[in-house]
Amino acid sequence: MIRPILTVSAGTLSSRLLGFVRDALVAALLGAGAVADAFLLAFQLVNVARRLLTEGALNAALVPAWLRVREHNGPVAAAAFAGRLLGTVALATLLLALLLGVFMPLLIALLAPGFLGHPTLLMAVRDARLMLPYLAFAGPVAVMMGLFNAQGKVGLTAFSPLLFNILLITVTGALLLWHADETRAALILSATVGIAGLLQLSVLVFNGRGERLATPLRVSFDTAMQAFFAKAIPGMIANSGPQLLIVIGAIVASSQPAAVSWLYFANRLIELPLGIVGVAMGSVLVPELARAVRGDDRAALSDAASRGLELALGVALPATLGLIVLSGPIVRVLFEHGAFTAADTAATAQALALLALGLPAQVLAKTWSAAFFAREDTRTPLLATLLALAVALAAALLLGRTFGASGVAVAIALGAWSNAALLLGRGLSRFGVTIDAAARRRVALIVLAAGAMGGLLALKAGFVLPLVAQASTLAQAAALGVLIAGGVIVYAALLMLFGVVRPAAALGALRRPRGLRG
Repeated sequence: MIRPILTVSAGTLSSRLLGFVRDALVAALLGAGAVADAFLLAFQLVNVARRLLTEGALNAALVPAWLRVREHNGPVAAAAFAGRLLGTVALATLLLALLLGVFMPLLIALLAPGFLGHPTLLMAVRDARLMLPYLAFAGPVAVMMGLFNAQGKVGLTAFSPLLFNILLITVTGALLLWHADETRAALILSATVGIAGLLQLSVLVFNGRGERLATPLRVSFDTAMQAFFAKAIPGMIANSGPQLLIVIGAIVASSQPAAVSWLYFANRLIELPLGIVGVAMGSVLVPELARAVRGDDRAALSDAASRGLELALGVALPATLGLIVLSGPIVRVLFEHGAFTAADTAATAQALALLALGLPAQVLAKTWSAAFFAREDTRTPLLATLLALAVALAAALLLGRTFGASGVAVAIALGAWSNAALLLGRGLSRFGVTIDAAARRRVALIVLAAGAMGGLLALKAGFVLPLVAQASTLAQAAALGVLIAGGVIVYAALLMLFGVVRPAAALGALRRPRGLRG
């Protein structure tokens, strides 16, 4: 799985890094006040739509279904199935966007009860309505991406989301140069979101021309479509668990000024490693597991799950420790500019360190959900996600009253771990998926290497960061880059020393031809 995972991860990493640039510009432009809270709450609705549809969620249901139709009925039947799906999803998301536009005030009041009685509510409704065209385009984008993934063409789907961030970066940068006031800037950015969705769809359609991926294009609610959506919708909700947890957090945090913004910016840093592993697993691990399931090859199924677990934890654990140790300087360098103050940095950094505690659980949930999706079991991941949301909401109501945004961050982490625990227990007991001895040994060594790296990073940070505390942002960024690079080098060296990673074997895997095209 190394080659396609690297392809998807490279695209996701590029998108996340551009997302950091985008969010840094938004923070400088809007700060963390009422206008930012309204805009970012509306933008979280867009992010939920992206998780539900375009970032691997619909793909998890589409890939096994499309492969099954192609193998049983041939490529013409598969293209017809895809055409019905594309037309139906496009109409459904258009109608949903129109419906949400009508009932948006009620939705925002439910999602942010703390906004009631304040101008923030009206601003959030306005921003969300301007972003709704993105939802209409996200449906067909998701189907096109799933069809490309099903054929192993993961490169295009990995890099097409970059267009979304590139357009928003361009517009936000222009607004900063223009010195636009916060209210007008939020209006323009909200309208740009819908245009970005249209741009992404146009690129996918252009690259899919002539391949007859989905033809004839029509709307259908036949038995096959009903069966597909009955499985897809629970899976889409389950795969959006991390973003839904943040929405749950925003519901409770909305009563505290600027808390929605602090949690949003902190979560953006969590999404970098989560996106690299989670989206890669959704695009690559699901087809691998689906092939093993269709072949009734339990050994191949367990092997894919074991390797996926190693790759997931191999990224999640060092990222968790790095984000905890370096939360303050990371937030300061990325966001403390313009309207984003030092007080905002302190609150966001504290939320980031606490949210990072749930990162391994979120990655584990992404990985184990893939095993259920491959068996076209979307009910179990849905139940796990609903449990996580219930745990997070109860904990947030309890902890948020006393500890504010930090208490909400802890609640989100608790919700993530409840999700992972249920999926892991059900996966091991129900489907006979086992973690082989080699994976258990390597996971233990990964934990040891990550712990050693985290300890050394904390020592280095305690020495280096005070030296540049009063220096320029560029000098602080350079020091932070040195610390991160040093941590990566130490971690990689320990993995090679422990025999977890063998460079020659990894390079050989990259060179070997595979049935799955990258």
